[in-house]
Amino acid sequence: MIKEVDIAIIGATTSVGETLLEILEERKFPVGQIYLLDSEASSGSRMEFSGYALKIGDIASFDFSRVQIAFFVSSEALSKEYANTAAAQGCFVIDRTPAFRNDRDVPLVIPEVNPDAMEDIQKRKIVSSPSCNSIQMLLALKPIYDAVGIKRINVSTYQSVSGAGKDGAEELATQTTSLLNFRDVKSKTFAKQIAFNVLPQVGDILDNGYSAEEMKLVWETQKVLSDESVQVNATAVRVPVFIGHAASLHVETNEKISAAKVNELLSKADDLKVLVNDDWPTPVTEAAGQDSVFVGRIREDISTNNGINLWVVTDNMRKGAATNAVQIAEILVKLYI
Repeated sequence: MIKEVDIAIIGATTSVGETLLEILEERKFPVGQIYLLDSEASSGSRMEFSGYALKIGDIASFDFSRVQIAFFVSSEALSKEYANTAAAQGCFVIDRTPAFRNDRDVPLVIPEVNPDAMEDIQKRKIVSSPSCNSIQMLLALKPIYDAVGIKRINVSTYQSVSGAGKDGAEELATQTTSLLNFRDVKSKTFAKQIAFNVLPQVGDILDNGYSAEEMKLVWETQKVLSDESVQVNATAVRVPVFIGHAASLHVETNEKISAAKVNELLSKADDLKVLVNDDWPTPVTEAAGQDSVFVGRIREDISTNNGINLWVVTDNMRKGAATNAVQIAEILVKLYI
C-alpha cells in the first residue's frame, strides 16, 4: 500500500505553484492532506486541487509539524524567513528559490544527475532545486561529463518571459497586443520592450559585470557536479516566448568525443529526447507542456579539438521547476519518510 504524505505548498498562486499542483496530480503523488500557504496578503483566496477548492492560509500561523513535506515556490525572502522553521518542526523542505542553493550543507539536486547528494538530508531537512537553466543544461551534459569529463562550458541562454512570473507573461501579451494595434507600449517588469525584442540581461548585474542569473550557472554547475574545476562562462538573454527556455552550449571536454558518441550517450539517458539530422527542438513545438529535456544540433566544434556544441530546450515551468521538485519529493517518500 502506498503511504500518503501530507504536504504544504508555499506560493501556490505563483506560476510554478500552479504547475506544481498539476504535476502532483499527473504523477499521482500520494498526497494525503494538502495545505496551501502564502503571506498574509495572499491568504483567504481559493485554488482547486483534485476536484476540491482549497483555501490559502497564512504561513505565519501554520504548524509545519502537520506535514511531512513543504514545497517553497514563492519568494526567496519567504523561504529565508520560514524554511528553517519548517525544517525545525520536523518536515522536509524542498526549496525552489535561490535561498539555500549556495549553502554547503543543503544539497542542490537534479534527481537524474545527483540523487546521492540527498544522503545526509536528515541533518538539516532542506533540499534545494537548481535554477531552470542549470537543470536543463546539466541533465544534458551529465552523460558527457561521466564519459570524458568537462573542462569548460560556454553557454548562452534564451529565457522565456514566464521565468519572470505572471507579470512577465502579462507584459509580453499586453505589449504584443498594443504594438499590433499601433499603440505605444510601457515596460514595467522588464527594463525595455520585450515584445518583438531580445534583452541581453536577466537578473541584476553584479560587481563582476555578470548578472545573477549568469552566475547561478557557474555556482550551481560546480555544486551539482561536485567539481569546482569545471569552468562556466554564461550569457543570459530574455526572449519574447511565453513558455520554455533554450540554451546554446559550447563544451570543451577533457578528452575528445565525437558527435556520434554524444548522440548515442544522450539517447540512452533518462528524461532526455534527442533530435537528429535536420530536426531540432524549440520551446513551442517540442518543450511546452513536456517534462523531458530536448537536445538537438549536436556537432563537433570546428574551432577546437575537444569541443562539442549542443542546443538544449525544456519547459521551464515543468522540468525546470515544478517537476524537478516533485521528483525530489518522490525520492524523499521512497527513502526517507
